[in-house]
Amino acid sequence: MATNPPILINEHAMRRNRLVRRLGGIGLWLNPVFSYFFLWAPILVLVLFSFNQSKSVSSFTGFTTRWYSNILNNVMGAESAFSTELMLNAFRNSLFVGTVATAIATVLGTLIALGMARGTFPGKRWLDGLLFLPVVIPEITQAISLAIFFKVVFDWFDLMSGQRIFPGFHTIIAAHVTFNISYVAIVVRARLADMNPQLEEAANDLGANPWRTFWRITFPLILPGVISGALLAFTLSLDDFVITFFTSGVGTTTLPVFVYGLLKLTVTPEVNAISTIMMLLSTLLIGISLALQGRNASRT
Repeated sequence: MATNPPILINEHAMRRNRLVRRLGGIGLWLNPVFSYFFLWAPILVLVLFSFNQSKSVSSFTGFTTRWYSNILNNVMGAESAFSTELMLNAFRNSLFVGTVATAIATVLGTLIALGMARGTFPGKRWLDGLLFLPVVIPEITQAISLAIFFKVVFDWFDLMSGQRIFPGFHTIIAAHVTFNISYVAIVVRARLADMNPQLEEAANDLGANPWRTFWRITFPLILPGVISGALLAFTLSLDDFVITFFTSGVGTTTLPVFVYGLLKLTVTPEVNAISTIMMLLSTLLIGISLALQGRNASRT
């Protein structure tokens, strides 16, 4: 009689533990489902309404592609002064800024990654922390700090030389290079961490100087990482709005800033169509970058 209650208690405890584990497994399965749904649902709604037959953004009445046709044929929308010419000009500005900023950031980021991975110098730990700073701090903080920095520099230059400098493409490019360097350096440094340093040592033992070793051994091996970092930097530069908005000047409207100008009037289906095109282009570039990194990792 004295041994029955503990047996009953153990049976109830085992049932409760099985139920908890079962509910926990269901919760672990549902968590990523709801997380991805929360992230992708607004994007899917935007893509869906870019094909909406009605100009309303609250109800879907039918499927059409005329909003994309309006963009290609420069048809003016009834609810906003949409112009394909202005959009293409903004897109050209985005390509120009993205290309120049990516080129500069890729060179500087690769050099920083090489120095951090291979070099030993005072302050390396502090530089390593500063390298991740543009990645973790809020974008609005970067934008405000860069705007204040350019204002101080331009005021000082005006005081010293009497010539006034105004924001323009040079300030946007400098701002984009500032945050893109970190992303390029992180990607390239990860590739360097996976590379076998004995390959470089073997080249040195065979008589190759550091310059020849870099171009014949190191650079070909890290090239997929460099390309991946460049594609990531170009995508971030192409899509950036906050920093571009705070550092741009007259006549330097990029595509995200152009879309924001349309949104201040009203949300038309053309805006949804432009946003869908931008999203597809960004997704394509990110996909190529990830594919290069994945193929490079599998080879390693």
